[in-house]
Amino acid sequence: MGKSQEFLTLEKFEEAYEDVKKVTLETKLIFSDYWSAQTGCKVYLKPENLQRTGAYKVRGAYYKITTMSEEERQKGLITASAGNHAQGVAYAAKSYGVKATIVMPTTTPLIKVNRTKALGAEVILHGDVYDEACEYAYKLADENGYTFVHPFDDLEVATGQGTIAMEIFKELPTVDVILVPIGGGGLATGVSTLAKLLNPKIKVIGVEPAGANCMQESLKAGHVVTLPGVNTIADGTAVKTPGEKIFPYISKNIDEIITVPDEDLVVAFLDMVENHKMVVENSGLLSVAALKQLNLKDKRIACVLSGGNMDVITMSSVVQQGLIKRDRIFTVSVLLPDKPGELSRVAGVIAGVSGNVIKLEHNQFVSINRNAAVELRITLEAFGTDHKGQILDALEKEGYKPKIVRTNI
Repeated sequence: MGKSQEFLTLEKFEEAYEDVKKVTLETKLIFSDYWSAQTGCKVYLKPENLQRTGAYKVRGAYYKITTMSEEERQKGLITASAGNHAQGVAYAAKSYGVKATIVMPTTTPLIKVNRTKALGAEVILHGDVYDEACEYAYKLADENGYTFVHPFDDLEVATGQGTIAMEIFKELPTVDVILVPIGGGGLATGVSTLAKLLNPKIKVIGVEPAGANCMQESLKAGHVVTLPGVNTIADGTAVKTPGEKIFPYISKNIDEIITVPDEDLVVAFLDMVENHKMVVENSGLLSVAALKQLNLKDKRIACVLSGGNMDVITMSSVVQQGLIKRDRIFTVSVLLPDKPGELSRVAGVIAGVSGNVIKLEHNQFVSINRNAAVELRITLEAFGTDHKGQILDALEKEGYKPKIVRTNI
């Protein structure tokens, strides 16, 4: 038989911690000088973006398998996922020598399909969206006797995810606050429940994207609710309905929920790459993006970075948007008389205040009277908002009337 069926107890968390160690990497806490200086607290990052398969999901999936009977294991596992959960289940199943079937929507990027296959899982593409893939996975589970491994609404899976809190406490027993991303709530359930068992005084804050705040709305209503829709770049936490089984644990153990707008995730990505040289996906950045909303001083804060799986195209777009939001790149339009030497004069003004020109666009047809005006659009690199202001002031002083235009580099 499998292990006894009471979960989310201290004994089970300890058991899960020992089991999960066999397949996970130790993601040691990283002290963040950057976010500590920003907040006046001691901020530590728990980098599950560096975990095997690039996310924490392998923990819950592996522990789930250890709790099954041998007979259940031999029947194999099934799940539906287009993201980190797919790879977590595939990796955990392979480590245990168990068959795994993953149903993915037909729209899943090929790289994710291939990564999941490379881990030894059978991949079935079905449906246009996750919900259709999930429905089909349940159908296959019924027909073939597979065990369905839910991405979040499963007490064994949540117990496995809670091993993150055990590792945080072992390294930083004096931790005051843990910030944890919430999608469906499995990670937050495990982390908050164990954290409160180990130290009832600790504060555990859940963080959701503003455009997918299903747990916040459910807690307000006092029961699980389904959002009419979700809209966020944090695809790993874009969940409409949180977990029913885990909801009571969240109600009891999460102290507060903070929601983060997409634009804060964009600048958090840039900050993470520049200050810590780490790629963290948008959902994983929720915890650090929420720091500026905390009104705390001199506390020890652990931020769970839940994953780092982001495709390169998305990454380049997020970096570009981050540079624009931080005023590190901007475009300005100036009108010049159409005569020789004007271009070099403008360039001289910009160089005089250390602006760096990235792109120039010269439009002679902005006015019928070309002697009066041709338009020059200059895309510039600056050190930030103050420097951008200096460049605009310098142009203003020289008689140009600079107008900011929407940057699209």
